[in-house]
Amino acid sequence: MSQRKVHNLKAYRPPHFLVEQVTLTFELDPSATRVEALTHFKRHPDAPTDAPLQLHGEELQPELLEIVGQQERPHYHIENDRLTLTPPAESFTLRCVTRIAPDKNSALDGLYISGGMFCTQCEAEGFRKITYYPDRPDVMAKFRVTLIAEAQQYPILLSNGDKVATADLGDGRHSATYEDPYPKPSYLFALVAGDLALLEDHYTTAEGRKVTLQLYSEHHSIDQCGHAMQALKKAMQWEESRYGLSYDLNTYMIVAVGNFNMGAMENKGLNIFNTKYVLAAPHVATDAEYEAVEGVIAHEYFHNWTGNRITCRDWFQLSLKEGLTVYRDQSFSADIVSGSVQRIQDVRLLRNHQFPEDAGPTAHPVQPESYIEINNFYTSTIYNKGAEVIRMLETLLGWPIFRQGMDLYVARHDGQAATVEQFICCMEDASGRDLGQFRLWYVQAGTPELTFNSLYYPESQRYVLNVTQVCPPTPGQLSKAPMHIPIRMALLDPDGQPQSLKLVDGEQVLGAETVLELTTGEATYTFEGVSKAPTPSLMRGFSAPVKWDAALDREALAFLWANDNDPFNRWESGQILAVETILDMVGLTQQNGELPDLPESFAHAFETIIKDGKSEPALLALSLSLPTTGYIMDRMDKADPHLVYRVRQHVRQAVASRFRPLFLSLYGRHYSDEPYHYSPANAGARALKNLALDYLLENPEPTVLALAHKQFHQADNITDWLGAYGPLLRCGSPSSSELTHILYTRCKDSANALDKWFSTQVTMVAGPEALSLAKALTQHPDFSWSTPNKVRAVVGSFSGANPTAFHAIDGSGYGFLQEVIAQLDEKNPQLAARLCTYFTRWRRMVPELSQPMQNALQRLLDTPNLSNDTYEIVSKSLAEAGIKG
Repeated sequence: MSQRKVHNLKAYRPPHFLVEQVTLTFELDPSATRVEALTHFKRHPDAPTDAPLQLHGEELQPELLEIVGQQERPHYHIENDRLTLTPPAESFTLRCVTRIAPDKNSALDGLYISGGMFCTQCEAEGFRKITYYPDRPDVMAKFRVTLIAEAQQYPILLSNGDKVATADLGDGRHSATYEDPYPKPSYLFALVAGDLALLEDHYTTAEGRKVTLQLYSEHHSIDQCGHAMQALKKAMQWEESRYGLSYDLNTYMIVAVGNFNMGAMENKGLNIFNTKYVLAAPHVATDAEYEAVEGVIAHEYFHNWTGNRITCRDWFQLSLKEGLTVYRDQSFSADIVSGSVQRIQDVRLLRNHQFPEDAGPTAHPVQPESYIEINNFYTSTIYNKGAEVIRMLETLLGWPIFRQGMDLYVARHDGQAATVEQFICCMEDASGRDLGQFRLWYVQAGTPELTFNSLYYPESQRYVLNVTQVCPPTPGQLSKAPMHIPIRMALLDPDGQPQSLKLVDGEQVLGAETVLELTTGEATYTFEGVSKAPTPSLMRGFSAPVKWDAALDREALAFLWANDNDPFNRWESGQILAVETILDMVGLTQQNGELPDLPESFAHAFETIIKDGKSEPALLALSLSLPTTGYIMDRMDKADPHLVYRVRQHVRQAVASRFRPLFLSLYGRHYSDEPYHYSPANAGARALKNLALDYLLENPEPTVLALAHKQFHQADNITDWLGAYGPLLRCGSPSSSELTHILYTRCKDSANALDKWFSTQVTMVAGPEALSLAKALTQHPDFSWSTPNKVRAVVGSFSGANPTAFHAIDGSGYGFLQEVIAQLDEKNPQLAARLCTYFTRWRRMVPELSQPMQNALQRLLDTPNLSNDTYEIVSKSLAEAGIKG
């Protein structure tokens, strides 16, 4: 096998040539698009005078390459996807003509066809599949783009910036020309051409600029774009009020695309979105998807400043734009939905995806040191852990100083390709603090683990809190230095009220809550004036992306679950109590061969919460939800998913049976016949109602079945359809086949709704039947291997959300996924590599499962012509066992 090229951060060098202006002309044709690029180069002032010009280009051959103003054609050679030529002068214009076939581009990277329209995806390295160019983020240029296409088939022509000219070419074709006055890297280039419908609105910025807002989609779905439009206007107003940043062009465009590898793309002035994050209507989008549309619309809009106006110097700085922007979109969502609910959802996402990544073979720092394929580093570590690192900065500095740091960052680096180091320097200069140790969050992989121990001395009214930190070894980093960890904490009295905090030898009273800064491997904090025996409330609001053991007994956890005034910690205490209870029951089941009874201590604590009349419904729904099978497995050294699932189901059934009257009461209180209207309050009520129904259907007696069927047949929205359909499918209702058919007829005209029809089936059907169903659904007329959303709905849901089926003892689930990955790798390597991540936890499984998982990975490694994308994930996974590709 040939050696794969590894890109290293330490090898970064500035480009030898900069680009001042690029003029692109596209003659769009599905099978033979002609691309002409006029690129004005200027030698970098620090570059050697004899440095050649090197341009990236993949799957290209130049039809024409010439220096403007010179008769003699330049000599060049192409090797390893790079075109190299000797520049004729310090400054010159290169004319390059290429011809590409968008209709053959199944990788959905570069220029491709989706649903009959032309569209692009150039991040991270797709532009090099369009023309020869220095396709790296630190080369920023002004773009002028002309699109030419058949007017009848492609009446809408879009590109970055503002439209400056249109023309009827008289031969059935027309053209549109766009200029973007702001320099940008090539990964932010975009074009769209097709027969699209338009929803238009306007927003006047705080600076008085009237911005035209345009959302484009296919004609049949334009009436589902209104929610996205309102979300965009909310995001624009929020960023002005929160950060003082306004939009800078006259037009802001969003296009919804059916075939898309990612969620959305922030191309300057022309965002291209997966339809999942634009289209919203009661029969198409769940409440959670309405919320997601708001969050993703905001995320891409916020990139205008943190990503576009200030971009990344190189891809090792990816979290500079993504982590910072995720933090900003999470803050936006917290303000418009519910701060406590949003925080819990953010932490659940981090723990379910990033924590396992940090504990597995593909662990990497927020600022990676090396990669084979950059597409593999659009990870939860870069995005979600990166956001938590930014949040810690705000916690340590306080919002006013953090905002000053942000203002300084924008003032210093607007129009530049910046680095993580430059961002941290802005925070240091704004605060006057040395953040040297804090930088370790960017360069050390792994999840730090904290252990707390405490003692209370009633005679002296002192409370002593000891904490230690360790960070487990990760690939390439066997030893770790202590991190700078903010610990937000309070001490609750027996009534659940926070007590006033004051450290011994401290000069001031800290109030009811404080932030301790742990910077050493071990530290001890002594509080004085603690008049009542306290229960510590630690890591409030999830103040750092760490794991911790608070050394609290079950009684203390139950107390915090019921009484902590920090909403996150209330939820967290219940999750810890549930995990410990289930793991204890797993151990007893292994010892005795039979399932034990539900402990009275957990039942009593659960009863206290279900009777809680103070919490908002959305928060109560989260509090009553048991940790997922996957999360419980991640707390084990060697996990048996079948046993964990069995015990967890046993707990669900015991809770459902014991508290049936209370669940019925919850369901009745939050049931509504009112027409669907999305709002955070309504969504919370539906979440709690559907959670109650989910529990009730663990014991599907006739009264409960009647409730579920009534909801399914009478509801006017897909949230409630699925809220009844999924649990009915899981409990094996005799009507499942009929309900599946009815739901299909309701969903068949919407690709997004059909995705949920697919995924619910493969998620809720248990055992061997799930694999047969998954295979059958891939043969369904509405399934397409070329549509990533469909593949994720069936294969991704089966592998990631159906633990007993995917982890079948005979290895059939692994074999299915391995065959799918091998098949997809030839056409869409990015999607194939993403699916590989379901195999990365193989060493943490019991031997009878880890071996067949390893075998599946080995078969993938042995696949001829495996892409870099897939090879990198597979080889790193097997490297844990000392196997090299």
